[in-house]
Amino acid sequence: MRIASFNILHGQTVSSAQAHATAHQQSPTDGPPDADALVAAITELAPTIVALQEVDQNQPRSGFTHQTAAAAAALGTSEYRFVPTVVGTPGGAGGFRPTTPAERGEAESPDPRYGVALISTLPVISWHSRVFPPAPLSLPLLVQQEGKPSVLKVRDEQRAVIAAKVDTGSSVVTVAAAHLSFVPGYNVRQLRQIREWLKPFPRPLFLVGDFNLPGKIPARVTGMPGVISAPTFPSYQPRIQFDHVLVDGLTPDGLEEVKRSARTWFLPISDHRAVSVDWDHLQSGD
Repeated sequence: MRIASFNILHGQTVSSAQAHATAHQQSPTDGPPDADALVAAITELAPTIVALQEVDQNQPRSGFTHQTAAAAAALGTSEYRFVPTVVGTPGGAGGFRPTTPAERGEAESPDPRYGVALISTLPVISWHSRVFPPAPLSLPLLVQQEGKPSVLKVRDEQRAVIAAKVDTGSSVVTVAAAHLSFVPGYNVRQLRQIREWLKPFPRPLFLVGDFNLPGKIPARVTGMPGVISAPTFPSYQPRIQFDHVLVDGLTPDGLEEVKRSARTWFLPISDHRAVSVDWDHLQSGD
């Protein structure tokens, strides 16, 4: 089974993705997000379970697509959860606000929403989520505008983690997915809270996502080994690792197997590279 994480940048391609065009012998079109481009990227990734961050639902900028549902359909599954963290468009002229608990419980909504998602092609026994309030700060960040990198002052958003107890057919595995604050200190506190929240969940456990924390910091904060060590941002010339896969509850052999399979993916969309690991739950002895 392949467990992956991808900050999809609401499906947007970027102007600096020409290297991807060279590698794939085709030129991605810079500009607004496209459901077909998103589906192509998810299909190329070919995950068993995938976490998505910066996901749109009913946003004008992404053609009013339910991006989680579109990605799940591309994988031939109806097992998914989308947790909207804001209503409105982050960075947009109209602004945005945090979702309420009632709004987060709605599978469909006419409002433009944005958040995180988790999709499984295996049966899910139960879904769980937790939401964290935004940091009361705005910081200058490198963001994509009209397909090109720009530095803008950005207000923080509500953040969320989703966990799924997944039936592999031979065992139960937990996969948890998070997108953490870009504000230093707040993201560390959120990761510590997630670590405590996940303690009762079955092992093995994979904690994945865009943590907005570099290198080995997430492993040190959680005490869970990180199994990927490679830069993931910006995708076209990666210099820093924000996207991680942490594991808990694997045997030493299982851990080494997962580490050997770890890779990053330069896909036709996003300013992040996707990350993935492969785990043979039937052979690993976990």
